Amino acid sequence: MKRIFLFIATNLAVMLVLSIVLSLLGIGRPGAGGTLQLGSLLAFSLVVGFTGAIFSLLISKPMAKWSTGARVIDNPTSSTELWLVNTVKALSERAGIGMPEVAIYQGEPNAFATGAFKNSALVAVSTGLLESMNRDEVEAVLGHEVAHIANGDMVTMTLIQGVTNTFVVFLARVVGFFVDSMLNKNEERRGPGIGYMITVFVCEIVFGLLASLIVAWFSRQREFRADAGSAKLLGSTVPMQHALARLNGVEPGALPQSFAASGISAGRGGWGALFSTHPPFEERIAALRSVQS
Repeated sequence: MKRIFLFIATNLAVMLVLSIVLSLLGIGRPGAGGTLQLGSLLAFSLVVGFTGAIFSLLISKPMAKWSTGARVIDNPTSSTELWLVNTVKALSERAGIGMPEVAIYQGEPNAFATGAFKNSALVAVSTGLLESMNRDEVEAVLGHEVAHIANGDMVTMTLIQGVTNTFVVFLARVVGFFVDSMLNKNEERRGPGIGYMITVFVCEIVFGLLASLIVAWFSRQREFRADAGSAKLLGSTVPMQHALARLNGVEPGALPQSFAASGISAGRGGWGALFSTHPPFEERIAALRSVQS
């Protein structure tokens, strides 16, 4: 739950900071006389909505390496490293994408894929995952991550986040304008008042939480697709089922919040599941079994 809260809070914080900075510069606020220029507001909303999301995507690889301490395998020094590189290469060829960088990092069982482009992505696995799984299960996890890259999930998630952020910023200011108009309907309008500023701030938080539900739902769907993609690459759903069952019995390693959605760790039950980027392991295993049958 703490990780989910931090993930949502981070996205809201980025959006709020951009909104406040641009508003202080006079960008995106109603003009003199209280007029609301919808065209200018939409342009402002697009800038705020997409800037942070696109920037995060572009720096995702170096940030992932730095924040996890992942070591890219340039020259394999062990049979395990050689097997990892060869396995990712084979899976990538089957998926029709360029060879990603392959990395290992110290930590509890987890793995992730990230990068702005299909043909220059990064696949990383933790030492805990390598130690707790057999090679068939690790291969299934690698297939899952390669499927994410082949599906273009990193770019799609960025677009979804950008679109929802745009609507949050736009609608918050429209609501703020009307609230401010009601509070100052008998006064001469020289610009937005305190009612506008407070309403926009509150609405961005509320609408941002609602937008997070949409983003989290889409993220859960892409996990099902990546599981199915791994099964397709391996020619069987069994290895992925076994890998998920194995992960269900251990505490997955935490990833930095900026790309926590990229990991293979599962979501939890309860009301917090609505904000989870991953479905529960049981649901993912059941989905694979339904495909197998």
